[in-house]
Amino acid sequence: MTDETGDARFEDGGEAPLRLRALDAEDLAVISALAQDAVLPASEMSWSRRERRFALLLNRFRWEDAEAAERRGRGLERVQSVLVIEEALAVRHQDVPQGDADTVLSLLSVDFAPGPDGTGTVTLTLAGDGVIAIDVEALEVLLKDVTRPWLSPSGKAPGHEA
Repeated sequence: MTDETGDARFEDGGEAPLRLRALDAEDLAVISALAQDAVLPASEMSWSRRERRFALLLNRFRWEDAEAAERRGRGLERVQSVLVIEEALAVRHQDVPQGDADTVLSLLSVDFAPGPDGTGTVTLTLAGDGVIAIDVEALEVLLKDVTRPWLSPSGKAPGHEA
C-alpha cells in the first residue's frame, strides 16, 4: 500500500522501522547485509570528535522486504536510515570526496577488525574503491530507519557483477 504521495507505509505491512545495534562482529554482519547498496550524498557524513560519533544518513534498500515485495507483486522500497558508529576515536578515508552534495556514494559493506582490549577499526567499503576507517574504543554500531519507506525509483534490486 502507499499513501497519497506514493510512498509505502510501515503501518500497511505491520512492520516497524529497523533499529539494530551491533556490539560484536556477528551482529555487525547483519547490519552490513541490511545496509549493503545504501546510497548517500558525500555531504551526509559527519564526525563529532567531542561526542566520539561518526554518522551517515543513508537511503537504504530494504533487503529485508525485497522477497515479500516481489512475491506480492508490489514495488521494491528504500528507506532513509542513520548508520552511527559510537566510540569513534579517529576517522581516516581514502578516495572519498568530502562534503560534495552532488557526489553520490554507495555503501558495499561494514566490517570490523578487532584490536587489543576491545578496540578495533570499523571499515566502510564504498563502490569505486572508497574506504572509510573508523578507529573505535569498542564496537557499537547502530542502524536505525528514520523515515517511512518509499518506492525505489529504479524498481529493481541493486545488482553486483561477479
